[in-house]
Amino acid sequence: MSQDSATAAYGQQVITACAVVNKFINGKPSILVAKRAATKKFLPGKYELPGGHVDYGENPEDGLKRELLEELGLDVTIGSLFAAFTYINEIKGSHSIELLYFAQAKEGSEPTVNPEDHSGLLWVNEDNINLVEQENGSDDQELPYLKKSLRILNNYESIKLG
Repeated sequence: MSQDSATAAYGQQVITACAVVNKFINGKPSILVAKRAATKKFLPGKYELPGGHVDYGENPEDGLKRELLEELGLDVTIGSLFAAFTYINEIKGSHSIELLYFAQAKEGSEPTVNPEDHSGLLWVNEDNINLVEQENGSDDQELPYLKKSLRILNNYESIKLG
């Protein structure tokens, strides 16, 4: 059964998988964030790492690939599991476990906006990460991981070049 962020799941645990889709733009590591549609009941108009709910019996990486294709038309290669955290979704009445994976778009695959899911896309880097914090607030649970992933990608590039 496919779910969304507003489908009731009172007292249940829900697994979500999200992608730190990254690429270098003008020599800087950048990460794709999507702005949730204003019509969404859960976190409307907020920036998020793209992804979604893992279906019952589905491998998290497969669920993430499926969600990115469905929501953004984006075909990706999934990398390492980067982080995990939990939160309560008051709209669903559920406890969510969010898994974050590094990912890269496959050659020729570009993200597109599906207005039912998102109102825009933004590539963030160390120069504009403040836009996400201003829009979402400093208590956004994904924000520390977004910042940490940028630091990791910056260090990776330094190591690669050094």
